[in-house]
Amino acid sequence: MTRLTMPVLLGLLLGPLAATAAPRDDYAAQWPLTLGRDGDGAYRVVLDEAVYRQVGRADIRDLDVLNGDGRSVPTALFAPDNAVARPAPRIALPWYPLPAVAPSPSSGWRLSTQADADGHLRRVDVQVTDPAAATAPRTAVLIDLSRVREAVTALYLTWKPVDELDVGLRVEASDDLDRWQPLAARGRLVDLTRETQRLVQRRVALYGLLPHYQRARYLRLVPDRLDQAFEITSVQAELASAVGAAPTAWLTLDGRRQEADGRTTFEFDLGGRFPIEQIDLALDGYHAGEWRLESRDDADADWRPRSAPWVAYRIDGDGGRSPARALGAVVRDRYWRLGTVGSVDGTPRLRAGYRPEVVVFVAQGAGPYTLVAGSAHAARADAPLPHLVTAIRRQRGAEWQPTTAYLGRTEPLAGDAARSPRRDWKAWLLWGVLALGALVVAAFALTLLRVSRPAYSADAADAASDRAVDDTAAPEPADRNPSA
Repeated sequence: MTRLTMPVLLGLLLGPLAATAAPRDDYAAQWPLTLGRDGDGAYRVVLDEAVYRQVGRADIRDLDVLNGDGRSVPTALFAPDNAVARPAPRIALPWYPLPAVAPSPSSGWRLSTQADADGHLRRVDVQVTDPAAATAPRTAVLIDLSRVREAVTALYLTWKPVDELDVGLRVEASDDLDRWQPLAARGRLVDLTRETQRLVQRRVALYGLLPHYQRARYLRLVPDRLDQAFEITSVQAELASAVGAAPTAWLTLDGRRQEADGRTTFEFDLGGRFPIEQIDLALDGYHAGEWRLESRDDADADWRPRSAPWVAYRIDGDGGRSPARALGAVVRDRYWRLGTVGSVDGTPRLRAGYRPEVVVFVAQGAGPYTLVAGSAHAARADAPLPHLVTAIRRQRGAEWQPTTAYLGRTEPLAGDAARSPRRDWKAWLLWGVLALGALVVAAFALTLLRVSRPAYSADAADAASDRAVDDTAAPEPADRNPSA
């Protein structure tokens, strides 16, 4: 055995332990995220039914956000939005002044632009080809919307003080700065003064013409008069206001009938980890009966009561039916059961109501970002995002919200295999390597002992034995003195 045997052997055995699976391989599915606008540090995503159906853990820890490098970013789960009407937020937009006449060979000027791969404008130059065009007023505005994917409801413009201003604007949209499409929206800028009164109109309403994932990256505002001199100083986008709480979503489930000990029950499988807050019962025809509701987290667990007995009924089709029943707390159990005493005509359907929760994440690292869910092996790390949101709301007001991000289509990853428990083969392999290493060390030590032990011949062994016998023999008695 050479000196390199031990390191080489351990290296070969421990090598597989160093190779870990990519984080995405631990999840069942993913959803690409489209950011409402680029450049912000915190974003919020409203979950939908497809996400909850992939989650496997009752604590929702197998729900996370990964960046473009596949690494987890700070992520936290928040309760559904509170029922608070928030004012429409505004964000500043990049803008560039242009001559008030459209660029063409006859207008005497042309537009030269430089944009990155995402379409964000980095430079805009007006190249005058006719000296007469140099005197044209630059009261038109080119607006870069390429970083905004939230719903823009209006534009808000400011300008330097003027004696009077009353000019109409037409709105044009483009995705490439070459082809422009007129929009139905028209604006009007007004700044008039009479004695001590002032009338100002700065808002150009778009009336929902720019929805989510808008195709138009750029807008152009062109005045309908050239004799009005004014100088724009800022352009802001007014985003759609967030009004009210997330509405309750309902799942309608068909049950499996069970008969035992004179009691009829119906069992239901939600197929996911939904935050259930309300329960309702749907049964064909007119009916009235007392029901009990139970649930459990696992198919082999005991049933737990979730509501006191209540009477569900329907006596006509004009609102004469029992209301949904609130549970008083969020329940994420997957399996549910309705029970009643006596016979039941037909099979009731369980309606489970929930309000979608919100995931907030910090845009750490490079994008694109993806939401991942469904894993028996990965768990989201704790992040202090509730403290972050609270601190920012103290600074900016209680209405502040992170920028919205939107879920894309579901993309499968490891599927059901990610939600299935697996043996920790790495731990067993490690223990095996340690045991094998101990045996190798013991064998190596025995080899060293054998090499260093002195060799004894058979003759030497016999001589040693004879000496041992002589040493142990009794001495001869001494001669006695003769008698007198």
